[in-house]
Amino acid sequence: MAIEKTLLLIKPDAAKRKLTGLIIDRLENSGFELVGAKLVRVTEELAREHYSALKDQPFFENLIKYIRGEFHGIKNNKILALVYKGENVISEMRKIVGKTNPEEADPDTIRGSFGRITTKGQFENVIHASGNKEDAEKEVKLWFKEEEIIE
Repeated sequence: MAIEKTLLLIKPDAAKRKLTGLIIDRLENSGFELVGAKLVRVTEELAREHYSALKDQPFFENLIKYIRGEFHGIKNNKILALVYKGENVISEMRKIVGKTNPEEADPDTIRGSFGRITTKGQFENVIHASGNKEDAEKEVKLWFKEEEIIE
């Protein structure tokens, strides 16, 4: 199997709830190699590019507000972006992260443990993980310059 890289984003709701360290602990215990990490200010342009595949969905504008911290009153709209590397890292990290809907996520996953759905129906799933090889390659390049990945 080929070595892959995947993007993980610790979202604003996780930062506001002080879950960043707990999430990193679970990611680090996966056994995969961390090769990139940085705080990123999420611009409107970056958010729209990241979620461009969902631009025709009725919830698109809410996704943009969510990833930029607007739902949580976070003014500096920064999130922690991470890149992990290893065999089958994309699918294995998806298992660790859990299903997008926190109510459907296994309780042992990050989203099952820390995610929730607001009374207005907004998923607060605390973390993003690339969904497949194509998404991972695109997302890593979107969020990181080549020289920021240390292998």
